[in-house]
Amino acid sequence: MNRSNENLDAAATPAEERRDAPRRRTLFSGKIIFNQQSSVFNCIVRNISDAGACLEIDSPVGIPDQFELLVEDAGIKADYRVIWRRGKRIGVTRV
Repeated sequence: MNRSNENLDAAATPAEERRDAPRRRTLFSGKIIFNQQSSVFNCIVRNISDAGACLEIDSPVGIPDQFELLVEDAGIKADYRVIWRRGKRIGVTRV
């Protein structure tokens, strides 16, 4: 099986370098809000950019694929969509 060098380089590139917008490391408290604002989960915003964020949660159980994220310290209240889930962390992009 032959692979081109281009494919190998793409596979080895860290996720951060493939993002459209650079992310800033943070430790903001946030709230995941859904179900017509009747369900709220607390989270920690580990990093954030204009396009997305990495959130740490106590448990991934019950977190929907799309929700409103409120991060008061950063002045953010917007709709986000989950693009990946790994253990207690989820990556989201702004809708």
